[in-house]
Amino acid sequence: MRIGVLTGGGDCPGLNAVIRAVVRKGSGLGHEFVGFKDGWRGPVEGHTRPLTLDDVEDILARGGTILGSSRTNPYKVDGGVDRIRDNFAAAGVDALIAIGGEDTLGVAKRLTDDGIGVVGVPKTIDNDLGATDYTFGFDTAVAIATESIDRLRTTAESHHRAVVVEVMGRHAGWIALHSGLAGGADGILIPEVPFDPAQVCGWVQSRFADGRSALIVVAEGAVPQDGAEVLTTGEVDAFGHVRLGGVGTWLAGEIERVTERETRAVVLGHTQRGGTPTSYDRVLSTRFGLEAIAAVHDRDFGKMVALRGTDIVRVPLSEATAELKTVPAERYAEAGVFFG
Repeated sequence: MRIGVLTGGGDCPGLNAVIRAVVRKGSGLGHEFVGFKDGWRGPVEGHTRPLTLDDVEDILARGGTILGSSRTNPYKVDGGVDRIRDNFAAAGVDALIAIGGEDTLGVAKRLTDDGIGVVGVPKTIDNDLGATDYTFGFDTAVAIATESIDRLRTTAESHHRAVVVEVMGRHAGWIALHSGLAGGADGILIPEVPFDPAQVCGWVQSRFADGRSALIVVAEGAVPQDGAEVLTTGEVDAFGHVRLGGVGTWLAGEIERVTERETRAVVLGHTQRGGTPTSYDRVLSTRFGLEAIAAVHDRDFGKMVALRGTDIVRVPLSEATAELKTVPAERYAEAGVFFG
């Protein structure tokens, strides 16, 4: 078979490791590969690049994606699906491996329903995809956030100030929870639980009363009680998502106003996505890629590869995209022991 590969949505450490594993194993099975450039824009516009063994030789540890990415939604493009069919035929593509998050895999599910053979690979630093225990990229993002928290803690202590660290997490607070726990945060705010700004200020005041500094970790999608998401802009992408960001800066202002203590906000932003993947993410990505090409070889389309315990399994794309995996109340309660 001639198999297409694409990476969609936000870039993520481990994407290149998936591509490498797919091509390495698939070539040994007699398959050929073509890379579609820039997410779903590639199949829609017919933009491709070669994807040979030489092309994947040294990409295991490289961040980002050699195929490029975008947030293009072919179902929002006039004739998008028909254009994909035509471009697949022109490129001689028999099947597709789509590596991405909720939006990318949602498109993959619809294309499968429309008769196009697709296998999905779960990718998101937010770790919010259902049907898999973990997604690759999450471990790297948590490691980067934790290192940043460690560094910010020392400067906060030196200057007797409070620091608010804003991490990624639109609807799920996994990065905030894990990095906050690992970094010894004095408060963790997640999208799943609206927060009381007065309570957060109380945590900070408690730390200052003990002669210590304070560090609060907040997910970008966290909202105050009786409030709304804090937006830097009102920009909306092709999948209808508003660009979040700004809650950390807003909260730092509130803390400084109430406590009258110097408070700084640090937004980690895209640093969480960039750079080389951790060893865990390299291994998980590689195992996902190996199982994805096996699924295509078996013509087991409409499936996503997933981690269950320590096993890599195949699950229906419909199950993978049915609902987001959010932080359970009991997991958040564990962290609450350390607040304030």
